[in-house]
Amino acid sequence: PPAAEHPHGHLGTPPLASLHTHPGAGPPHASPATAQERGSDTTPDELLSAVMTAVLQDVNLRPEALGDICVGNVLQPGAGALIARVAQFLSGIPESVPCSSVNRQCSSGLQAIINIAGGIRNGSYDIGLACGVETMSLRSANNPGDISSSLMENSKARDCLIPMGITSENVAEKFGVSRKKQDAFALASQQKAAKAQQMGLFKTEIVPVKTTVLDNQGNQKTITVHQDEGIRPSTTLEGLAKLKPAFKEDGSTTAGNASQVSDGAAAVLLAKRSKAAQLGLPVLGVLRSFAVVGVPPDLMGIGPAYAIPVAVEKAGLTLNDIDIYEINEAFASQAVYCVEKLGIPMEKVNPLGGAIALGHPLGCTGARQVVTLLNELKRRGRRAYGVVSMCIGTGMGAAAVFEYPGN
Repeated sequence: PPAAEHPHGHLGTPPLASLHTHPGAGPPHASPATAQERGSDTTPDELLSAVMTAVLQDVNLRPEALGDICVGNVLQPGAGALIARVAQFLSGIPESVPCSSVNRQCSSGLQAIINIAGGIRNGSYDIGLACGVETMSLRSANNPGDISSSLMENSKARDCLIPMGITSENVAEKFGVSRKKQDAFALASQQKAAKAQQMGLFKTEIVPVKTTVLDNQGNQKTITVHQDEGIRPSTTLEGLAKLKPAFKEDGSTTAGNASQVSDGAAAVLLAKRSKAAQLGLPVLGVLRSFAVVGVPPDLMGIGPAYAIPVAVEKAGLTLNDIDIYEINEAFASQAVYCVEKLGIPMEKVNPLGGAIALGHPLGCTGARQVVTLLNELKRRGRRAYGVVSMCIGTGMGAAAVFEYPGN
């Protein structure tokens, strides 16, 4: 049976799960994305526990009611399996609730949502918690480990080892995405995020997190981080143009038009509609469809351009039916390519800014995008559809379609 029932009829496929929030509150939740120097003493289990706790408290849900927990994580040892379980206990969730972690690189947070939705849909449980977390300040590089000779003899396998920045340059060169276009896209991301932050639009979705920092005199002090720290309101095209290429001497990808190395966590509560009604949880959104596709590893950034149409078609919709596209800005080069390839109007793309401004904590991002999308759809107040999508290292793209049922 479908995991949830839709009050207005089906759209070609049964909904995968309902997503919930408490009136006036903000689950799904995210922690602030912090710059690499700030909050580097805050461990991933602490970040994750903060958003887990906030979601459960905001909907007044008994933690033992959860059927499962899934956490997306990329860089931490064991793909965050230990981190996930520790965070669960720090959040007061009993040992009787099972927990897993998942690593599909940059889509891990979204994949956690899909995994929980799948468990609901197949009847394993009626309610679950999906999360994502990454502390890149503690572990910002991933060693591929031992490389076999057979891997190096296979061109596609070998391409999986190409640094992400070089794949960005490959996309820019192959598809003619100019430095000027990349910088313009990056500027727009910063401007949209700065405006949203100034208007307080992120407050409903952010959980303040305490962390220890060093002041200018080198003394430790405890502060509370309550907003994303990568947003730079003073960004200009002139300033971006002065930045040197980061990955190739004659390249076009810079520190200003690529996503930021950052820390963050996000959590989303999913449930079968009947379970939501039983618990008195209002529906914030419905997960309509999901797709993940493969693309050439050396051009991994083009993934969203191929995943989005598949997910939208599965939902029984067209690209024009989608009101908001949350496309991860791993690099401006690939984001520009995907938007232009699909012919998406720029006003529909990342209306509150994206990873160039907000940061890209790898395992967190997919869940954070869902948090931002659902809160923005709710603000608009009418029935609407949104897409969350991202490219994936080693050559993939993922996309999911969500519906906001209206106020």
